[in-house]
Amino acid sequence: MGKRIKLRTLFFGGIMTLLFLILIGRIYLVQVVDGAMWYDEAKKRWAAADTIAAKRGEITDRDGNVLAMDTIAYNVSVDPQIIHEADIAEEVIDGLHETLGIPKDELDKQVKAQKDDGTYYRSRELRKGGWQIDKTVADGIRTFRDELEEKLKDDKKAQDTGIYLTETLKRYYPRDSLASQLVGYVSLDGENKTGVEAYFDDQLTGVDGFIKYEKDGKRVQLSKGEVDYQAPKDGSNIKLTIDSDIQQYVVEALRDIVEKYAPKSATAIAADPNTMEILAMANMPEFNPNEYGKYDYASFYNHAVGSLYEPGSTFKIATLAAAVEEGVFNPDEIYQSGSIVVPGDPRPIREHNRVGWGKISFLDGLKYSSNVAFVKLGFERLGADKLRDYFTKFGFGQKTGIELTNELPGLINLKYNRDIASASFGQGQVQVTAIQQVAAVAAVANGGKLMVPHIVKSITDPSTKTTTVHEPKFVRQVISEQTSKQVGEYLEQVVSDLEKGTGRNAYIEGYRVAGKTGTAQKVINGKYSTDKFLVSFIGYAPVDNPRIVLYIMVDEPNDPLVGGGTVAAPAFREIVLKSLRKMGVAPNWDLIEKEQEEEQNKEIQISVPDLKGLKVSQAQAELQGQGMAFELVGGGGTVLSQIPSAGSLIHPTQKVYLVTETKDQLSVPDLTGVSLRDALELTSLIGARLVPEGTGYVVSQQVIEQNGERLVKVKLSPPEGSEGYAQAMSEGNANETGGADDDSEDSGSGTGSDGGDDENGGSPDTGGDSGDSGGSGGVGTEGSQGGEN
Repeated sequence: MGKRIKLRTLFFGGIMTLLFLILIGRIYLVQVVDGAMWYDEAKKRWAAADTIAAKRGEITDRDGNVLAMDTIAYNVSVDPQIIHEADIAEEVIDGLHETLGIPKDELDKQVKAQKDDGTYYRSRELRKGGWQIDKTVADGIRTFRDELEEKLKDDKKAQDTGIYLTETLKRYYPRDSLASQLVGYVSLDGENKTGVEAYFDDQLTGVDGFIKYEKDGKRVQLSKGEVDYQAPKDGSNIKLTIDSDIQQYVVEALRDIVEKYAPKSATAIAADPNTMEILAMANMPEFNPNEYGKYDYASFYNHAVGSLYEPGSTFKIATLAAAVEEGVFNPDEIYQSGSIVVPGDPRPIREHNRVGWGKISFLDGLKYSSNVAFVKLGFERLGADKLRDYFTKFGFGQKTGIELTNELPGLINLKYNRDIASASFGQGQVQVTAIQQVAAVAAVANGGKLMVPHIVKSITDPSTKTTTVHEPKFVRQVISEQTSKQVGEYLEQVVSDLEKGTGRNAYIEGYRVAGKTGTAQKVINGKYSTDKFLVSFIGYAPVDNPRIVLYIMVDEPNDPLVGGGTVAAPAFREIVLKSLRKMGVAPNWDLIEKEQEEEQNKEIQISVPDLKGLKVSQAQAELQGQGMAFELVGGGGTVLSQIPSAGSLIHPTQKVYLVTETKDQLSVPDLTGVSLRDALELTSLIGARLVPEGTGYVVSQQVIEQNGERLVKVKLSPPEGSEGYAQAMSEGNANETGGADDDSEDSGSGTGSDGGDDENGGSPDTGGDSGDSGGSGGVGTEGSQGGEN
């Protein structure tokens, strides 16, 4: 018996010893042999890491006004497993639907999301509607979550609702749609970008930082644990050349064009002709990058660099400059206008009014925008090689190098005589971009220097505090300074000659303005359309010291009888006048006095017809037939009264106002910025009495009722920067000295009417046979009734 007990004891003791030896071996294996490996695995379990997001660089205008910036936002996610365990799925769906506006069926998929094996997911992001939400919406989520936690607490359940908010950054555009196609946008997921945001993505994008630390089981950082930290590196800040004020002037003018003419699109570019810094770039339709998901593709497109078109007569500036440089343009030389035939093609190229103006000088041909004059200059005198060479020197057929994506190079393809002749006046095998037009005309304005257009003034690295300034880039000397000066004087007469000049609606009293209108037929299905046009105006001011060059292009206005002089020139005038005032460029008071003297000495020649009682369409046709400008006052269909009255003798540039509603139905318009003369005329139309104080331009107005009469009290002041302005400021009032009594910004502008373009009548016939746009096919001529090419 004792022996058996002894054997059992030895047996169990041996087993225990063996197990102990195995345990010791195992411990040795884990702690010594594989110790390093298991230590690394343990560190992974202790380790925690958080990403510290870097800020994307700011985009500002030239004055530091922010156009794009990063701001705090929040992402919403849910834990389907926790929500399922707490049995609150329906409450969560209802609450998030009410707070975020996400459809319930979409929330149902995310909140109840399961894997293939039937288990619930631990995290689902609500990217559609719960991604990068604002703080106000996030506060609503917090309130709902707190209420739900209280309910769980009362039901003695776990208090985790499975709803989480993560702080992040999102792109925000403080000026909304201002310069939206230029600045571009960044999508919520950061994958899609346009505009400056896309072109300078590498510079704008920062490098995220991180912090790595060790934690305990409750995710609390260990006090003596290892910490690895790297600070984020924010993206560079970009200052653009854009002037937000001028950008706003451009946008407002384009909106007015869209409201009146409902075109497919409208584009404008303003630049400093001496440096080619872009001061404004806008397109219609526009979009708000803060809500980019609400707009279609057409709203994002930047036509300024990404659309090709036949430019029409604005392109004649390049032909004119080449002709002057080569000495083949004599402004006083007489030629026969009307039509011309080029060798190898029997179809005549005609004027836009079809019959021409008889024998006229080449300078008058420029004023009238004669196609025949430019065929003679471009095709006959310069020839294909020189014409092509100058077009290339001006930058056509090649990218300008502006810092924007999707820029197109354009096309200059002059193979046949008809192509060369048509290209001389901007049609046929010529396709350009708006930015090319601006760069070329800037070269004409600035002394003949072609410059690279650019939109970035400087880039600043916030880490090193270093700033890289983008200097103007000179490309080549295209024409001489003397030629530049001569061409400017010729183009000035296109605007200042209020009888012959096609650009007269761009005339600004007190400023020397050079410009050219354009009305180009569009190619539809390989043929030139008779009712779809692209109308435009390009010019610069002041001629003797250019500060701004501006191009306005309107694609397919809803009235085929209007041209660049009617649609684009008035907008040009408005934008340039406001911009010059903003720049502090004072009017030339000597020029104003000279213009007023000439105006007083001119013989009044036109008698105003009796339009009272006519339908608006009849009155319009009557005025159009006489080449008289007019403006509708009110929204009625019949002319109730007119100013001036029937039989009045007026200057050809004076407007006839057609009142179509009773005076008590007409509201007082905004008179800010108009001259005293214009203010008197406008208030008289609506049956109100003007009470002026000071002279110059209206700076404020107040409408009051007194004894049953509407009084419009206005304060006037000379333009900022003028001698009269300085004296007015020193005297504490708005009186001018040495200036004109009535510095009208509208004086003498435009004889064209809404029913036709800015020429002296004409036929809707396009002149010449239309042909295919390619090869040697005829191109027809540009223009519409009264339409300028």
